[in-house]
Amino acid sequence: MIILITGASHTGKTALAQKLLEKYKYPYLSIDHLKMGLIRSGNTMLTPLSDEKALTDYLWPIVCEMIKTAVENDQNLIVEGCYIPFDWSKDFEPEYLENIKYYCLVMSRNYITRHFSDIKKYANVVENRMEDEGCTIEAVLKDNAAILEQCLKHEADYILIDEKYQVDIEL
Repeated sequence: MIILITGASHTGKTALAQKLLEKYKYPYLSIDHLKMGLIRSGNTMLTPLSDEKALTDYLWPIVCEMIKTAVENDQNLIVEGCYIPFDWSKDFEPEYLENIKYYCLVMSRNYITRHFSDIKKYANVVENRMEDEGCTIEAVLKDNAAILEQCLKHEADYILIDEKYQVDIEL
């Protein structure tokens, strides 16, 4: 089984992947780690500050082939990161799709305004973020609204984090 976890920044994608790894013993791939490995090794001219679409266009084809390889070998894998396009399923034949589950994490306006201090507090719960100056309430509201809009536009499954932070996935 392949589990895709995407969503807005600071929604807990990495924390959820870590939780699933611990519960189900499925390995996970952080697309951010892949991105940084390719950047630091000089295999791309992109940078951590490159446009998100450019990063997705570069990283997603690589991730797709990794997913296909895992499915072909009957292996479990969790893939998490924000570089999963909303139309991801078009890149897989039906025999692959039946082995992939997709989850997009989105925080509601209500949750963000009531719990922004918690969002900031848990930003480094699994991995240390560099200077996180972009984590303002305005940026988080805008990012989550844009992600929700894309989920609705593409009829993508999403988990709405509203009253309290509770994200549980049973495989």
